[in-house]
Amino acid sequence: MTEQAPPTEPTELPEIPGKPTSASRTTLSHIMTHNDTNLLGTVHGGVIMKLVDDAAGAVAGRHSGGPAVTASMDEMAFLEPVRVGDLVHVKAQVNWTGRTSMEIGVRVLAERWNESAPPTQVGSAYLVFTAVDADGKPRAVPPVLPETERDRRRHQEAQIRRSHRLARRRAIRELREQRAADGIED
Repeated sequence: MTEQAPPTEPTELPEIPGKPTSASRTTLSHIMTHNDTNLLGTVHGGVIMKLVDDAAGAVAGRHSGGPAVTASMDEMAFLEPVRVGDLVHVKAQVNWTGRTSMEIGVRVLAERWNESAPPTQVGSAYLVFTAVDADGKPRAVPPVLPETERDRRRHQEAQIRRSHRLARRRAIRELREQRAADGIED
């Protein structure tokens, strides 16, 4: 008879070291042309949203150390129209991290390409990204380490937004389950 080795305790995965907010913060800049405009002659909201998603994706990839995909976009606010010839700056940073997801905060600024006036904030958004492995499965992300008082405020606000997202998702699921139980088809 062969002697079996005693069962071993499951090993815990090593904790991923945190990264400071500044490690992945980025700015993407783009000059708006006639190709970006809608029928009103201002820049399409979708063009701005793509720039927002691009900048947030870069931040998510930098922070997580690999690919990350957009899971949701919250609260995209358009504050002012963007015009042809505006130089748009999209500033993004990680506000909060979970086990596999990250909230990225984005501010959109615009300035005339040929003027020296300070840029104006024209939009903002919050996006949630999930880090994925080579098979597209969620993977762990490092915790974000807020560095400034502003970073700490953004982190706290992101936690509130997360709890609202989860509560909204739960309420919708419960409503659908109740409607199905009542025999109501959608």
